[in-house]
Amino acid sequence: MSITEHAYAKVNLVLRVGAPRGDGLHPLCSIFASVDLADRVTLERAAEDQVVCAGIEGPNLAAAAVSAFRAEVPELPPVRVTIEKRIPVAAGLAGGSADAAAVLRAAEKLSEAGLCPERLRRLAAGIGSDVPSQVEPRHALVSGVGERVEPIELPRMSLVLLPSEEGLSTAAVFDELDRLRGGSPASLLDPRALRGLAGSPLSELAAAVENDLAPAATSLRPELAEAVESLLSSGALAAQVTGSGPTTFGIFGDRSGAVAAASQLDKAIVTEARRP
Repeated sequence: MSITEHAYAKVNLVLRVGAPRGDGLHPLCSIFASVDLADRVTLERAAEDQVVCAGIEGPNLAAAAVSAFRAEVPELPPVRVTIEKRIPVAAGLAGGSADAAAVLRAAEKLSEAGLCPERLRRLAAGIGSDVPSQVEPRHALVSGVGERVEPIELPRMSLVLLPSEEGLSTAAVFDELDRLRGGSPASLLDPRALRGLAGSPLSELAAAVENDLAPAATSLRPELAEAVESLLSSGALAAQVTGSGPTTFGIFGDRSGAVAAASQLDKAIVTEARRP
């Protein structure tokens, strides 16, 4: 028996980040757009636990997800996880987190343990800050240190992604944020400040696009500023770095505009905000 799940990428339309807490984690408040770019994750019984992902070596979040689930459900048999990657690696698109969440969903189905999404999110919180939001992949308002996830609706939109050949360490970007003393005050981390924005027309939402990590990511990779400018020059309603980067994105009102823009940009990816 095998279970296959899609692991969808996310784009941070708005990302506000606060000063680090005593435990070193940064509180945040973010509007996540779930997009149709996705990895394919298959889980099946095996003689021993194994994660197979072409081009990815060493420990990864998918393996951590298997361990976390088995700690909760010891009856889970040894499994082989096969990941077909489409989401760029270390790109700020939560590809690894989405894969880990897909593993949790697949393990729950394989084991028939009856764990509800809330219990899976609690397991996910111990794996990584972006994993809880991907347990039920959808547009979300995310706060706390990623553990508080509220489903939201977003207007239709197309996006053009500009990935980089070289990934960017999330930890390095947060360290640079702290060095630059960037981020938002605690008052702007209240999700009520963003809840109304999520339901706004696309023009208003695009005008509010922001990312507190963008200055830190651009400090480490100055070429990201040029990528953002190229998206704006190609007709994007808004453009920004997503997450800790280095992927940049542009928002378009329709797919034809996104496709036309992507044709002018090297290695651009056209994707859509997912519909319910």
